[in-house]
Amino acid sequence: MKSVLIKCGWLVTLDPRIGNFKGGELLFRGNTIEAVGRNLNAAADETVDATRMIVMPGLVNAHMHTWQTALRGIAAEWLSFDYFKNVHGNLATKYKPEDNYLGNLVGALAQIDGGVTTLVDWCHNITSLEMAERAVDGLVDSGIRAVFAHGTAKPLSQTEGIPFTQIPHPRDRVEALRKGRLSSDDGRVTLAMAILGPDWGAWDVTVHDIRMAREFGLVSSSHTRRREDCVVPDGYRRMAKEGLLGPDHNLVHGTSYDHADLKVVVDSGASLTSTALVELHHHIGDTIVAAYREAGGAPSLGIDVELYTSGQMFREMQAALLFARGKEIRNNVLRGNSHYKTMPVRSVEALEWATINGARAFMLDKKIGTLTPGKKADIVMLRADDVNMAPVWDPVYSIVEIAGAGNVDTVIVDGVTRKKDGRLTFPADVLRKRIGELTESGARIMREGGYKVATAPD
Repeated sequence: MKSVLIKCGWLVTLDPRIGNFKGGELLFRGNTIEAVGRNLNAAADETVDATRMIVMPGLVNAHMHTWQTALRGIAAEWLSFDYFKNVHGNLATKYKPEDNYLGNLVGALAQIDGGVTTLVDWCHNITSLEMAERAVDGLVDSGIRAVFAHGTAKPLSQTEGIPFTQIPHPRDRVEALRKGRLSSDDGRVTLAMAILGPDWGAWDVTVHDIRMAREFGLVSSSHTRRREDCVVPDGYRRMAKEGLLGPDHNLVHGTSYDHADLKVVVDSGASLTSTALVELHHHIGDTIVAAYREAGGAPSLGIDVELYTSGQMFREMQAALLFARGKEIRNNVLRGNSHYKTMPVRSVEALEWATINGARAFMLDKKIGTLTPGKKADIVMLRADDVNMAPVWDPVYSIVEIAGAGNVDTVIVDGVTRKKDGRLTFPADVLRKRIGELTESGARIMREGGYKVATAPD
């Protein structure tokens, strides 16, 4: 297996046992990190000069509906009811398997371009095994590490007289994937279940789905909802009491949850993912990162949907951090406490939200999330001498507060270089063709759905 030695300008491992380095070296062989430190004196088949770069773990986007890539930006001025009416009630019903392939391929490549090495693809427009298979094909072909979270379509109209809230997760599709191409938990693309959960589905459906996920050894993930709209009031508390809520379940959003609700999540060992940019866009409750921290939780971050906002995880990380800081400082004053003497939410926490915490939420933390010997070689390099980056004094500050997708020079996923010298290694001619097909896909879907962006110029 090929060995690669990276000579770093700054090395941010996020492993507290190893620390960060000015300078430093990283050696990986095949798809596995072998050594990290100073002056490794290691022979290697290839040496990479990254002495003007920050070398860091790849970002983990822990929640994204990648199938919607062809609809980017159309919801910039929507509210939440517009989303359910226009997408799940209309446009999603026009999707074909090839639309899922194009959305996942181009969407995943954009994530790699922005420094993401692991994507949780929460694919909830699936109506057939073929649609699921083509969505997986897109992830595989992109080269990204992915968790394909198999979900189900959410039409507003009833299916054969039954509302989607009453329909259990389809065993046949999950079983076909789990016993077929996604049977291994060691592959670059693995399987999870994107279920309704008690906020969106009936109690018997929730029990069925959790038990099925556990039967197949899969992490399950569910969206939360405003309490007054929940199908099962206090459903997650009930799950916890009945042993159905644990480290193998991931909740998304939680913006209407109070401290007691969040303590249930924390005490059960379940995880919570915030999608701060989208939550700030239209959720009634606050993005939950600050409150979840106060409850003892360690949030992860995701993009959610590019219909509303940018798919760049650097922006997501910055937004979540700034909201959490502002919330903590305001809460402290409102409680009558003296002013903080130091910043209550540190920059490194936000970087952990966007890396190791996302890995942990989907039980990948022993494989990825930090630059630790024995873990997979999922590595990102940022140009520290770019005009918007230099000078670098603390590399963590520069990553979290300053950097953007445009500073990503190199992305390595599972030991394979997927971006180099600022350009994706995916064949450029094929990418141009796929982007054209994606554009045609989005146009057809909106045409068939009778939808037009009202503000778009003719």
